[in-house]
Amino acid sequence: MNKAPKNVDTYISAAPKEVQDKLREIRSAIREAAPAATESISYGMPYYNYKGRLAWYGLAKAHIGLYLRPPVIEEHKNELADYGTTKSTVRFPLDKKIPVPLIKNLVKARMKKNEAKE
Repeated sequence: MNKAPKNVDTYISAAPKEVQDKLREIRSAIREAAPAATESISYGMPYYNYKGRLAWYGLAKAHIGLYLRPPVIEEHKNELADYGTTKSTVRFPLDKKIPVPLIKNLVKARMKKNEAKE
């Protein structure tokens, strides 16, 4: 992906064919968990805003990263034991199934934190 995509459809269509379905699955999971969130591109990747920063996701060489503001990942570390994580990142390997219910839970947890800030 050489130049920044204009929207999420462009981002997904610019990805290699074999990972486009995985990107669509993550997009659907976020949209189902947060139907009121606005979708755009930020930092060159899909971004969702709901009463503040909600989530980003992006394709890397061997994984798709899901980026959530702390402390959501720390609070769900037991559920995330099978994945590489940092304070604000979960890495889903490209050779594994996308854990849609887990993604929905993480996004809903971040939504609650954003709602509590208001």
